[in-house]
Amino acid sequence: MATVGETSTAKPQLAAGLTEGIQTLANNELVTFTLYVRVVLPLDGYVYWVNAHLLNDSAIYNVAILNVAEYNVLGNKIPPKTITVNGSFHYSAELHQLEERTTAYNHVVFTSPQLIQDFNLTNPHLLYIATYEQNQFAFSRHDNYFKQADLYHYRGDAVYSIMQTQLINTSTDINYDDLVVSNSLPIWLTLNEYFPMYPSYLVPQNLKPPFASVDIEPRDTTALQAFPLLDINSTPNQLVHDKVKITMFGIKNHNALNFANYVFQYSINTDNIGLMNMPVIQDEHHTQPELGVIAMKKTITFEVSYYQTTANDIARKIIESAFITLTPSNTPELV
Repeated sequence: MATVGETSTAKPQLAAGLTEGIQTLANNELVTFTLYVRVVLPLDGYVYWVNAHLLNDSAIYNVAILNVAEYNVLGNKIPPKTITVNGSFHYSAELHQLEERTTAYNHVVFTSPQLIQDFNLTNPHLLYIATYEQNQFAFSRHDNYFKQADLYHYRGDAVYSIMQTQLINTSTDINYDDLVVSNSLPIWLTLNEYFPMYPSYLVPQNLKPPFASVDIEPRDTTALQAFPLLDINSTPNQLVHDKVKITMFGIKNHNALNFANYVFQYSINTDNIGLMNMPVIQDEHHTQPELGVIAMKKTITFEVSYYQTTANDIARKIIESAFITLTPSNTPELV
């Protein structure tokens, strides 16, 4: 366990007083942060966070290697699996009664007298989650920093109850052989000849184009037959319809048209999906005022028919055809 202590550099007079106040409010309490590693289910792109204590150092090193320089401030080539930080928690709770659940949202501000380096990592595969009074908190914002005060404020929410399934704390919490989604997403994730394809809302952080996201609105998945066909194992096989929106970044017109033709040819060659509309490439406007430009963003919407078991079969073929290449190399020194 690594402890993030006070720095040796003298603080400004205002900061020193505020730091003493924070320590008094927190009663010199230490908050534990546990490292989690991002894992993507290969079948359908679903994201999980795995407790780093379940992984060996090499697994963490493989995702952390791009940020070695930042980790070296802690004296390691990989980040510590657990750190403790001095600071104070301020939190509030809101009770929400929704259609499908009743839940409390716990909002938290964690104030620390020093910068916690690990929160500033640009690596999207690593995340520290705090444990405080048997609750787990993740932070999405670092703001309101005033140099003379020298205090750091981290904002976030307690892990929602419905998101607990996405945190893996034991090896039995995840199954790599079962699909999560019930639509045609696994089919679209295989159509990556021109650029990587990601599920909507699960695109990796700060990803550089070109890439595309696949969005299938839940209400746009509808039945095309009255009743599913059941096989000898009572597995349902139903003909359904999806409305699929592909959003592409960093793609010029020629490549966008090639992608559309690629999908058309895939439908003809495999019959895994049937086209039910004539999709057209559309230009979108995504701006950044600081630059005075618009992004290279395009969309195309397909309406397709397919059998639900086809998506499952294709996902399994991906795993069956997967392979690894082993390249002998010196084991990285972990100090």
